This record gives sequence, C-alpha cells and structure tokens, in this order.
Amino acid sequence: MAASESGTSVNLSDRELQIIDLVAAGLTNQEIAVKLEISKRTVDNHISNVLTKTKTDNRVALVRWALQWGKVCLNDINCCSLPTEDNSKST
Repeated sequence: MAASESGTSVNLSDRELQIIDLVAAGLTNQEIAVKLEISKRTVDNHISNVLTKTKTDNRVALVRWALQWGKVCLNDINCCSLPTEDNSKST
C-alpha cells in the first residue's frame, strides 16, 4: 500500500500494479490486453479502478503518481534491485 497525495492509503492488487507498469511503458489498452491475454474491456475496468483509487484523472497523472510512490521503474529511475535466485545462492 502507498499513501495517495491526500494521505489516505491506496491498496492496489498485483494485477493493477502490472497494468500501471504497462501504462507507464506506453502501451495502449489494446496492447495491454494482448500482452496479458485478457479482454480490452477488462483492461479498461482495471485502469478505471486504478484512476479512482489513486485519485488521478488520466494516464499521465497516473504515471506521475506511480513514479512518485515508486510503483514503476522508467529508464533506471525509481528502480530498486530485487534479489535474484542467483544472488541468494551466493550468500
């Protein structure tokens, strides 16, 4: 969960976070649908829910919100390295 600009917490599902990541990557709703093997209408619904939860008005504002709260990584900005299976074996 992350705090929205109003200070309330935002509870996003793994699928919603995945959708945000693909929106930030510049994919259209149809491209997201194809990539995730779901219908475009389902993507539309996810995006509508995410916009409501994050209190953002459009895709640009959503990406700005996601960058601000560290929900996406763009061009090595806001990125954190997660441990990989290979790294965990060496320790």
